[in-house]
Amino acid sequence: MTGTATQGAPVAPEPTEASTPVGRRAATALGRVARHAGVPVVLALAIGALVLAVTGNDPLEVYGRLLSEAFGTPSRINATLAATTPILFTAVAAAFAYRAGAFTVGVEGSFVLGGLTASVIGSQMADVPPVLSVLLPLLGATIAGGLVAVIPGILRAWWGVDEVVTTLMFNFIVTGLAGWSVQSFFLAKGQANSSTEYVTENAELPALAPPGQTSIGLVIGLVILIAYAVWMRYSTLGFEFRAVGSAPRFSAAQGLRVKTVLATALIGAGVIGGIGGGSHALGLVHRYSEGFSANFGFTGIAIALLARFNPIGILVGAILFGALNSAGATVQLFIDLPVQIIDVLQGTVMIFAVAVFTLPKLRRLRAARAEWKRP
Repeated sequence: MTGTATQGAPVAPEPTEASTPVGRRAATALGRVARHAGVPVVLALAIGALVLAVTGNDPLEVYGRLLSEAFGTPSRINATLAATTPILFTAVAAAFAYRAGAFTVGVEGSFVLGGLTASVIGSQMADVPPVLSVLLPLLGATIAGGLVAVIPGILRAWWGVDEVVTTLMFNFIVTGLAGWSVQSFFLAKGQANSSTEYVTENAELPALAPPGQTSIGLVIGLVILIAYAVWMRYSTLGFEFRAVGSAPRFSAAQGLRVKTVLATALIGAGVIGGIGGGSHALGLVHRYSEGFSANFGFTGIAIALLARFNPIGILVGAILFGALNSAGATVQLFIDLPVQIIDVLQGTVMIFAVAVFTLPKLRRLRAARAEWKRP
């Protein structure tokens, strides 16, 4: 019989996430990220164009120059990737915590202490074999970054103390202690500002394309990004991260390890931030000094929210912010451009990224409250 289904004929099963091809899943996730991230970026560019027009600049000329200074030549691409490296670490760190519903702002502190630790240890590696002379400072940075997040992690997991408050306060504590310790114990000879000695040559991370500034630190960041993607997707604890981040009360009712997840999320974010600080010290600046982090930890928050924790989105967002940082530092050589315009663009993206991320949750919360009040 044509045009009708034969009785008893097998029915194809509904496609599930597990049966969907990996490429299609990735394309769907990227499309979702592009939709959410596109709004903040477009709005930021529009506001930036308005500011430029008011200050007497041609927005198209400025944006064109920014683009060419970020990607126009191999040397400019190298500089952009060098600027991308530290915020790639902080973005992965923030996404790692947020995936479990732990809203940390303490990656900045972990990055700073990790950088200081790597710089101090790296300056003492003159007589240590080359590979070990790099691994030891990075190991110290890893431990230091994790230690910054231990107390906030314990307070959040077992006492329910708001992690936004504790991690923010620890940023101030760590930054103050870092400056004091440099002045008191690690100040380089003949230096008037708060700077440590330079790391020894055998402790520096090799450049990927000499004489460019991009180092092996970028490779380390990419490895951590891939590990984050695989771990979140295929590990048991990664599944628990996603469950706790989506529905913490339901997860607790189902017997999932909510406390372990929250503590691991915050401490793990600190560990990644510490590695990022160590890589920045050993790969680019080669010492710790005042202003070591150009708010990399807070930039990572914006990238993680823009990307919706998607690994490819995190990489694209890190390159975008790295391009702004790199091009903004050189475009003034060609255009009479206020350097603050880069801060305006980045700050606007951050504001709209948070708004786009939180507004749907607020709408769902209001809908749930309305449903609860309905007789």
